[in-house]
Amino acid sequence: MAAAEAVAGRILARLPADGGYLAGYWASGGELPLHVLQMRLPPAWIWCLPVVGTERQLRFAPWRGGDELGTNRYGIPEPMLAPESCLAPAQMHAVVLPLLGFTRDGLRLGMGGGYYDASFAFRQGANPPPLLIGAGYAAQQLDSLEAADWDVRLDAVATEHEWIDCTENRA
Repeated sequence: MAAAEAVAGRILARLPADGGYLAGYWASGGELPLHVLQMRLPPAWIWCLPVVGTERQLRFAPWRGGDELGTNRYGIPEPMLAPESCLAPAQMHAVVLPLLGFTRDGLRLGMGGGYYDASFAFRQGANPPPLLIGAGYAAQQLDSLEAADWDVRLDAVATEHEWIDCTENRA
């Protein structure tokens, strides 16, 4: 719980006051939970959860505690909406991504499905919105990861100990 509190504080301190759509995730399998972040989100921000679509594409649905959830094909809770009726990745202002490992220059090790990389491929080689923030534990930091052509780098990582600006750590 202390790690979730610290990560929420670090992310909230960096969100612009004018608000927008903030996509998170439903934590599973040891991922850092985001319930504290969601509960403390300022009113100008709309919390969204990913909805798994076709061809490894994610869409995002606004969600509040108490809204109905179903279970996707991976056993992860998600809003019960057709993916095509949800928001596109480019409509998000910031996205908090789960991770199993990360490097200080923004490479992320996820669950291996490639959904986030495919969904945010439009950011390859550029830094247009949305801001991509990894949420994890300091112990998940790795010295290096082998980058693949399709990897989309994180802009920042929030851990229980620090905020890492990954853009400052790129060669």
